[in-house]
Amino acid sequence: MSITGEVKRVTTHTLQSMKVNGEKISMLTAYDFSMARIFDDSGIDVLLVGDSASNVMAGHETTLPITLDQMIYHAQSVIRACQRCLVIVDLPFGSYQGNSKEALNSAIRIMKEAGAHGIKLEGGEEVCDSIKRIVGAGVPVMGHLGLTPQSIYQFGTYAVRAKEEEEAEILMRNARLLQDAGCFSIVLEKIPASLGKEVAAMLKIPVIGIGAGGGVDGQVLVMHDMLGITRNFSPRFLRRYLNLYNEISDATKNYIKDVKDRDFPNEKEQY
Repeated sequence: MSITGEVKRVTTHTLQSMKVNGEKISMLTAYDFSMARIFDDSGIDVLLVGDSASNVMAGHETTLPITLDQMIYHAQSVIRACQRCLVIVDLPFGSYQGNSKEALNSAIRIMKEAGAHGIKLEGGEEVCDSIKRIVGAGVPVMGHLGLTPQSIYQFGTYAVRAKEEEEAEILMRNARLLQDAGCFSIVLEKIPASLGKEVAAMLKIPVIGIGAGGGVDGQVLVMHDMLGITRNFSPRFLRRYLNLYNEISDATKNYIKDVKDRDFPNEKEQY
């Protein structure tokens, strides 16, 4: 039996045990009560209230515009739905980069106001002081390296990161620093599979990949991409498990037709 099949509540300790025992970790994003309830009931290990809400929920081009207040709202909705899975919340751009005190205050707001189980933030050596301060206050922290969307204007592209040896060495160094700073896990986004495998083998903490190959300890996808709600985003790492865009569109067209044709409501659908 799997480790998560035996626990009533997934914790950071559960994830560590899964890595040690070679059991892969499943992770999805969620932003609202209804979808989070479905994911939690289905047995997902981790839900990430991602700042990708800026894209898929609010329609922004990047993750940068979403605020801390908005992230707390989404996190509250997800937390209310979850009885079993671990719920991690992204610190949004501008809520932690200034200094470690600001980062701690942002993390405390998410933990107190949303009831989250931990936070995630992007970056390497430059955020280690903030991580130490947040962890020191008793808040679990998940790191994020590779393609870090909050830095997209600095990168200038969504291309694969750390393909060259110099950048790969920097990423590995930063991964060690994040572990030493107290991160309980790290997300690696859009890097070569061989590098992802090397980092996961090097670290004691679980490594979750999104476009980082199968050699890491788990996988995460954005729910809108996994369910086929989005259409114009098709990176190599994405596997769509449904095509909800077309299914919802067809259902909507059928509803419109039935209303126009006076077929809905019928006699049995009235009081």
